[in-house]
Amino acid sequence: MSKLRILYVANEIQPFLQTSEVADFVRKLPQAMQERGMEIRILVPRFGLINERKNRLHEVVRLSGINISVGEEEKPLVIKVASIPNAKLQVYFIDNEDYFHRKSVFFDKEDNFYEDNDERAIFFCKGVLETVKKLGWAPDIVHCNDWMTSLIPLYLKTTYKNDPIFQNTRSVFTIYNNAFAHQFGADLLDKVKMMDIEDSMLENLKSADFAGFIKTGAEYADAVIRAEEEASDVLSNLFSEIGQGKTVSTIEKDDDFLDSYYNLYNELVG
Repeated sequence: MSKLRILYVANEIQPFLQTSEVADFVRKLPQAMQERGMEIRILVPRFGLINERKNRLHEVVRLSGINISVGEEEKPLVIKVASIPNAKLQVYFIDNEDYFHRKSVFFDKEDNFYEDNDERAIFFCKGVLETVKKLGWAPDIVHCNDWMTSLIPLYLKTTYKNDPIFQNTRSVFTIYNNAFAHQFGADLLDKVKMMDIEDSMLENLKSADFAGFIKTGAEYADAVIRAEEEASDVLSNLFSEIGQGKTVSTIEKDDDFLDSYYNLYNELVG
């Protein structure tokens, strides 16, 4: 049996950046799966808080240079890479001057949610898939973590479904307690749309809020995981809504945690 190829996508990873538990999860699980014989790639945004010199990031010229469309605009995609100290893991960073060079993640100094966080998420999700295509590396599983990655399952089931790199790819979407109150503009659906995406496919996203992103990720993913037993009221309501159409599993961080993910990946690939 050939090695399973797992692509992890998240908005943060230790030791480069940590704002929530996502960073720890995406640091530990890929290494554990690699130690069990799986082939791993990791992609995250290069937020401005990440010190390039200290973390020894350098540009991968052969992967950079694509333009990613977000609505009417096209933005250049820059790919950087760094190694995780004391682990045989490389992390690829999605970068763009307009979206990721500010010295904060989702909120400004006055604690206001950035108005263009939707565009940053769209750019990131499209950039991930285009980078993997350019790598020529066909993942068996794409494991998406948190709301910023939630459009990837949609794109895999629509625009990229016939691409040779992704035609056999399954997706996992893990949901975290990282809700936000902001509502995006009415043009969100137009910015999200790509080839082979009908308006009806974006029904959940019409709310243009956190719930809309989460429901969209859950709708198109092949497996949906809740990261924690205890959920906020917002998430509890969301889980009950999602659960009417899809099973939401909880994988507890106990002694069987790594086995559970290993088995899940193998079951999805069949």
